[in-house]
Amino acid sequence: MVIYEVSEGIATLTLNNPQERNSMTAEMVAEIVRSMDAAEADPNVRVVIVTGAPPAFCAGANLGNLAEATRESLLAIYEGFLRVARSPLPTVAAVNGAAVGAGMNLALGCDVRIAARSAKFDSRFLQLGLHPGGGNTWMQLRIAGLQTVMASVAFGEVLDGEAALRAGLVWKCVDDAHLLPTAREFAAKAAAAPKELLTSIKKTITEIGSVSSHAEAVDFELGPQVWSTRQPWFRERLAALQAKISKR
Repeated sequence: MVIYEVSEGIATLTLNNPQERNSMTAEMVAEIVRSMDAAEADPNVRVVIVTGAPPAFCAGANLGNLAEATRESLLAIYEGFLRVARSPLPTVAAVNGAAVGAGMNLALGCDVRIAARSAKFDSRFLQLGLHPGGGNTWMQLRIAGLQTVMASVAFGEVLDGEAALRAGLVWKCVDDAHLLPTAREFAAKAAAAPKELLTSIKKTITEIGSVSSHAEAVDFELGPQVWSTRQPWFRERLAALQAKISKR
């Protein structure tokens, strides 16, 4: 149900239940959680890419399950994307088709989104007569601003890859055939960095929004920056750069 592959520091999670459009079943959620646990425990994995087996990225929750929804059942569905959103590793969503409801939340929960032109970002709440959930409005507001979240949720707009790019929901939009190669090329620079450095940088970026002034931000970053100068990888890269400059 989730194909888990590791290559050159990048773990790729492919949701693989195309008959149900990769929806967030209990089994799918459990496999996403297991795959994320494996990626974080593997010292060779530095970046995670999440994508779906065609034709969809993730169709979200099963409609029958929504009809019987409770607080507990909704939280069980949410764990599929919340587990990705909580990861200390950098994450990339390669959105290859429809990302609906909880599936859109899965894409929003990743740090960066790269979309195929055929992608569809569809919150679907308005059309179902359902209040948004899973932090959809909070994530969209932080990523793309008030107008985008109002258009998507309150007005029911469905955005294809190009529209999502214009709205600021995605970083890049590419032809469908180029989606995974583009995502892997994008992830490669991060994958070449030390895992401890990446997780430290992501932690800072995640928490820096609570800092209220530039002076506080300088102080906030100072500790981990000094720590990084004491690491062997910094000394190795600095020496290599100095040697390269000396040859010019």
